[in-house]
Amino acid sequence: MPVYQWVGKNRKDEVQKGEIDAVSEEAVKAQLARQRITPTKVKKKPKDLFANVTFLQPTVKQRDVILFARQFSTMIDAGLPIIQCLDILYSQQANATFKRMLKEIKESVEGGATLAEALKKFPKQFDNLFVNMIAAGEAGGILDAILRRLAAYMEKAAKLKAQVKGAMTYPVVTLIIAVLVLAVILVFVIPVFEEMFADFGGELPMPTQIVVAMSDMVKSKIIYIIVGLVFFIIAFKKFYGTEKGREFVDKMLLKVPVFGDLLRKVAVAKFTRTMGTMLASGVAILEALDIVAKTAGNKTVEKAVYNVRKGISEGRTMADPLAQSGVFPSMVCQMISVGESTGALDAMLEKIADFYDEEVDQAVENLTALIEPFMLVFLGVTIGGLVIAMYLPIFKMAGAIS
Repeated sequence: MPVYQWVGKNRKDEVQKGEIDAVSEEAVKAQLARQRITPTKVKKKPKDLFANVTFLQPTVKQRDVILFARQFSTMIDAGLPIIQCLDILYSQQANATFKRMLKEIKESVEGGATLAEALKKFPKQFDNLFVNMIAAGEAGGILDAILRRLAAYMEKAAKLKAQVKGAMTYPVVTLIIAVLVLAVILVFVIPVFEEMFADFGGELPMPTQIVVAMSDMVKSKIIYIIVGLVFFIIAFKKFYGTEKGREFVDKMLLKVPVFGDLLRKVAVAKFTRTMGTMLASGVAILEALDIVAKTAGNKTVEKAVYNVRKGISEGRTMADPLAQSGVFPSMVCQMISVGESTGALDAMLEKIADFYDEEVDQAVENLTALIEPFMLVFLGVTIGGLVIAMYLPIFKMAGAIS
């Protein structure tokens, strides 16, 4: 169905514009007349020549989905039908990619599909967690509340991800800059000093000899070093892509001092937040555990959650398998046990998630405070050491002259 762009005036003589899917220009005018809008201009929207070129299209970001859930919830709470809500969201959407998605979702719902079934066609934007909660909301007649809960959950998950990403950005960027500076000094600066020292004659101090030898090695083996580094990265990706490889790396990451503790707290916060949100929305516990395991992000945590699922299917509680996994702290297991015994597991999980969100904040601050002096010492020792080693012969000659 073609898309028409229109400009018109409402009853208050205010200029309005928008887009409408219709079979003809007359159908657009008739639809606008029903909305009490007098059209002044109606034309068919020109086709986007790059609409089918994926990499040229804007991506749908998480904040787009969060805003979609918030607006959708508000409109449903106001009593609007789902199709009308989707139509309004489609007409107001600025992101071209998301706009096309909303059009397909609206058409699917108009064709008789449920909202969850329509959203399931876009797994990258609407994952299993989102789809299953929407399905529970439709079945229970609480879609507006589910959408609000989803938006709140995604906002907190995005904040958690940004905190960890922010904590890692500083050391990674600093390390990359340090390696580049070292490479420039060894390849371009040191050879100049080496030629100057050769003209002076005499034996160089041992630190200077070591630096010159390092420079010669880097200059002569630079191609092999780059090829070896690329090969290592490819080999690591291949290894991490295997089941055993990912399990080994994820297990080792949790054991790394300071950083491993941060990852563990993030895993606990994510597990309890996701699980609590799904249980509060009416998703069955076994189905919720299956979704939580798939979205864990760490193979060790995923394995622990699957063990919990297996234990519950055999009639056990959630707390016992969690305690046996060794991944979740004993305090978390005890609080979950209390939640199970009181019948308020979803509320208890939300409380644990709130507590561990604060723990992650503190862990990120501690990690940043620890990394900053470490990186300063690293830069001072490496780059400062190179500079001192290259100036030692000059100091030696100055002493001999005096």
